[in-house]
Amino acid sequence: MNIILLGPPGAGKGTQAGMLVADRDMIQLSTGDMLRAARTSGTEMGKIVADVMDKGELVTDEIVIGLIREQLEGDKKGGFIFDGFPRTLAQADALADLLEENGEQLDAVIEMQVDDDTLVKRIVGRAAEAVAAGKEARADDNEDSVRIRLMEYYKKTAPLIGYYHAKGNLTSIDGLGTMDEVKSAISAVLNGGDIIGNG
Repeated sequence: MNIILLGPPGAGKGTQAGMLVADRDMIQLSTGDMLRAARTSGTEMGKIVADVMDKGELVTDEIVIGLIREQLEGDKKGGFIFDGFPRTLAQADALADLLEENGEQLDAVIEMQVDDDTLVKRIVGRAAEAVAAGKEARADDNEDSVRIRLMEYYKKTAPLIGYYHAKGNLTSIDGLGTMDEVKSAISAVLNGGDIIGNG
């Protein structure tokens, strides 16, 4: 089973992906993690990634697609979770082509809906807790930066919601519940059940 988790920064995609990896033996494909791993891998693709990142340039879609292609050609286990990819319509088209090339399909796209104000409070609160515990918080975990990141998400990534809705494989769930409530909602989608708020 191959799925995409969509949602704004701080919606909890990484947390839920981690639980799916543990529960269903799926493979989480987080672009950030893949780039970091590639950079130190010593492979041809890794050298390209290291070169681009060392120059402070943005990694191109071609590079990200190349990394995903390598993953798809390896051990598939319980399927793939695309976390943080695709971010644009061009990337969504490229992913569709790539899956088709590999005889794979996209089984579900789950949008984790979260109210902006609640999300800002959650991220800023988490940063405050980290500082209180003597840990380092992300420098951009303040209200202004979070709202800028949200606006960036809505401009670039939100069009994917319409794209996957038109393809008929989008389900929207309430991302504001507890970790277990959100996990149950995702399980209901993956198990073929219909849930309230089905997009």
